[in-house]
Amino acid sequence: MRCHALLALATSLPLLLVAAQCPEYIDYAKEVHEPLSSGKYKLAYQRPSEECRTFKSPGLEDTISRLGSVIQDPDLYRLFQNAYPNTLDTAIRWKGYAADDAEEELTFVITGDINAMWLRDSSNQLQSYLPLLNASTDANSIASLYRGVINLQARYLLTSPYCNSFQPPVESGIETAPNDAGGQDTVFPQYSNATVFECKYELDSLAAFLQISSDYYKATGDSEFFGRFKWIQAVEAILKVAQDMTRPTYGLEGEVLDSPYTFIRYTTRSTETFANDGIGNPVANGTGLIRSGFRPSDDSTIFQFYIPSNMMFSSYLASTSEIMGKLSVGNAASLAQQMAGLSSSLRDAIETHGTVNHPKYGKIYAFEVDGFGSSNIMDDANIPGLLSAPFVGYPVNPETYANTRSLILSASNPYFMRGPVINAIGGPHQGPGMAWPMASIVRIMTTDNDDEIVNELREIVSSTDGLGLIHESINSFNASDWTRQWFSWANGLFGQMILDLEDRKPAILETSFQ
Repeated sequence: MRCHALLALATSLPLLLVAAQCPEYIDYAKEVHEPLSSGKYKLAYQRPSEECRTFKSPGLEDTISRLGSVIQDPDLYRLFQNAYPNTLDTAIRWKGYAADDAEEELTFVITGDINAMWLRDSSNQLQSYLPLLNASTDANSIASLYRGVINLQARYLLTSPYCNSFQPPVESGIETAPNDAGGQDTVFPQYSNATVFECKYELDSLAAFLQISSDYYKATGDSEFFGRFKWIQAVEAILKVAQDMTRPTYGLEGEVLDSPYTFIRYTTRSTETFANDGIGNPVANGTGLIRSGFRPSDDSTIFQFYIPSNMMFSSYLASTSEIMGKLSVGNAASLAQQMAGLSSSLRDAIETHGTVNHPKYGKIYAFEVDGFGSSNIMDDANIPGLLSAPFVGYPVNPETYANTRSLILSASNPYFMRGPVINAIGGPHQGPGMAWPMASIVRIMTTDNDDEIVNELREIVSSTDGLGLIHESINSFNASDWTRQWFSWANGLFGQMILDLEDRKPAILETSFQ
């Protein structure tokens, strides 16, 4: 793969990626590059050379420079210096315009070491740069990146609304990526491998489209954009999937109803396929919750009413209903009412059917339920999870969330990993013993406790194995045993967290971790 720099030839023409002789970042990031940080962890400098960065933002460079005098610990600063720009440096794979509309911006963002675009990851990768986002028509702006991702995600949703990750747009000229794991998948509705990389239906992927839309609008106030291209139609597609996926397993007379979505994969991992010949474990009628085939970790649900995704979907339905309400085209007004109503009913459903009484912790949010009375009590590191409920804007019941937090950040959570290296939530995606720094970052962003924040920062900065990047997961007993050094979402989230601390807890950034 070649790295690219972006050059705007003219505002009416696509931005062309000019190839340079650059190393593959997946290999580059595994090596230690000088200068090392001056702290005891001697962290590598991992940004690619300037000509190999995939998108350049003066605002980003100013922010990185400014934080040099704010973060007092040299290793923590080096981690911020490497991690925060990671998506812009390495993952803006292509930027241009739609073939059928020279004004429709498109941005193809890879997740990192996988050359495909996930709806969830790309929304969260750009969310890291919300502090840099402002209204701009400049094709080389952060705002343009956001518009391009929203437009491309809308295209994907109108093509295959049940799918979660996608191939490069045809306009890019980039070859499609092979998915060896999914070569024999049997999925309904059917899809084309020319446009879809993988088709795991995840409710949070639909919510991610609403999230990035809400983020863009709140930062720029640009409501006009949402009426120009295919955003309204994409929202309609999302609402149809959501409605269809409230369908229970059984009809009133006990007959098995056709499922709107089925998934079968030939695999040795139970988390990679769906039970009962692709329809999943049964769900009851009347809860008002929406089914999700898979979790944000890309692991299959055990009970299909995945509560964190319902929380996230409810939250962003509410905020994007405001956008829809400002549009004076077609059926926007009625869609706005539908979105707001569904957001409210989902909150009621979550608080009624998504909570359980735990013998030790009291009333808590369940991870998954089936509506028949079964529940899964745990949490997973990915967003959305139960820990991240406030982060995604869900109005939690304070007591219920506090009880839930106490459980999931303890040994009562079967996927809370403990050890001398790092103590954090993990999940079945990488298995027992592998803690995810992403969960440590979310823990920081959802607490006001200074000691808790400092402890999490200390574990994060000391567990990069000298590479100075945020790994996907780390063995809680061995810092040299980790997965994915190029995980752009987690890297950007770390930077987002540091900027959040600058606003909320600036004194903490003066802490020494030496």
